[in-house]
Amino acid sequence: MLTIDSAIRDDIAAVVERHGAERTSLIPILQDIKKEHREITDEAMQVVADLLDIHPVEVYSVATFYAFLHGAPEGRFVVRLCGTLACDFAGKTAVAEALRTALGIEFGATTDDGVFTLEWASCVGMCDQGPAMLVNDKVLTRVTPAKVAEIVAEYRAKGADETRQDIVTARNELTYAGIEPDAGLKAALALSRGDIVDTVSAAALKGRGGAGFPTGMKWNFCAAEKSAHKYIICNADEGEPGTFKDRVILRDFPDLVFEGMTIGGRAIGADMGIVYLRAEYAYLRAHLNEVIQRRRQAGLLGKNVGGIAGFDFDIVLARGAGAYVCGEETALIESLEGFRGEPRNRPPFPAVAGFLNHPTTVNNVETLASVACIFAKGTDWFKSFGTDKSTGYKLFSISGDCEKPGVYEFPWGITVADLLKEVGGAGAKAVQIGGASGVCVPAADFARRLAFEDIPTGGSVMVIGAQRDLLDVAENFLEFFVEESCGQCNPCRLGNPKLLEGVELLKQGTCSAEHLADLKALGATMQVAAKCGLGQTSPSAFLSIVGAFADDVTTRPQRA
Repeated sequence: MLTIDSAIRDDIAAVVERHGAERTSLIPILQDIKKEHREITDEAMQVVADLLDIHPVEVYSVATFYAFLHGAPEGRFVVRLCGTLACDFAGKTAVAEALRTALGIEFGATTDDGVFTLEWASCVGMCDQGPAMLVNDKVLTRVTPAKVAEIVAEYRAKGADETRQDIVTARNELTYAGIEPDAGLKAALALSRGDIVDTVSAAALKGRGGAGFPTGMKWNFCAAEKSAHKYIICNADEGEPGTFKDRVILRDFPDLVFEGMTIGGRAIGADMGIVYLRAEYAYLRAHLNEVIQRRRQAGLLGKNVGGIAGFDFDIVLARGAGAYVCGEETALIESLEGFRGEPRNRPPFPAVAGFLNHPTTVNNVETLASVACIFAKGTDWFKSFGTDKSTGYKLFSISGDCEKPGVYEFPWGITVADLLKEVGGAGAKAVQIGGASGVCVPAADFARRLAFEDIPTGGSVMVIGAQRDLLDVAENFLEFFVEESCGQCNPCRLGNPKLLEGVELLKQGTCSAEHLADLKALGATMQVAAKCGLGQTSPSAFLSIVGAFADDVTTRPQRA
């Protein structure tokens, strides 16, 4: 049995008291322990388990699941260099070597003086400004090898509080900027709950996170359920490599998001909204909480919202802890409840039994902001953009080999070729659409349209120049999925490493035609047999690359 120092117990007891001795508080409790002590010891886990009345192995299983919670000791400054494709294109390999040299350690290690820990990050959401890295909660963009020694010296001398982050995201003019504040909420609250749902359905708004499920239908399912409590959750766990448009919305237009959540809360009969903010966006927390508090003071959140008696609705912010799979709505709910972010079996769907077993609607950041715009400007206005099957405008995160990366707004239906003209992507060999889980579109197909009826996407567009090796692209994505798989189902846990192994054989010129055929069959099986969207879409880039670029991947010299 562990012997636990009374001072440690008292300290952790204070953290638990701050958050509440509930299972839903487990992750915030562990986050605070990690921040204050720079590690989560076995003793700390035992104390947390005692105070929450759960088994220590449950605490351990959660602490070891999330990238930002692992129990190992960390330095005062944790440097996390983004390892995904856009930063690869921008020169992350040279930055990684400069970090090794400046700190005198390898990735996964801590300096002897306990000041720095060096780690890889799956994606920090700065794909337009790579190479990018986090130092604790602060973001550093466009890092060069020459800047690394200067950054290290600055942190040693000044500490975190006196350093700055500089995030400048290029973009074209966004419709959000012309929406009158809270005009949509005022219009929505003048309607019945049923009419609110009908308006969203009439606009034919589909989810902007990637799945494209009709928002009105999702709200209608939840509104029909009877329950003492209902929840609306804003999925701000924007972890898809190549996607960063939600970050811009949260930074520049948070009121629209909260407005959309409030409209949704009214429509489904929810009394609470929760924003699940990914760990890598921690620097946005203070800003978002200030906006929430301002809205409370204005009577737009809290009791009798908008002067409507009995409409009590508030919003709180929850922190993710570093797990890409939590972008899947049921894994997100598991995380909010204090568990590992492992997707649930469905049915029941969240609309029936979601957060704490209550009816729950989960919507993407951009979807909720679009709701506010629809009520402010009308359904006819919204449907005047896009196509018959893909209404409205869409934000795209543009990165890779182009002159003007950033966040761009275009109506649904724009061709790949026209988008490339707008962002300076002439001469592209291919475009990866939909992030690591999307498809690689060859130049021959650039006349295709970005729309739900042709090439659907949550918004990521990664431009791949003529000089790139597409097997390097496939390798980077599969390394990401091997790392981020929750490991719950066999197709994903075993399939992704096997596909990655196949890419390595292809790069070596030692993959036989028979083995490649087996890999394609494996990928196709994963697309239908994996439990959640992560496993189902993880083979997509590989399959599209070996399909559309067969000559590039099979006619390679064999390495000795």
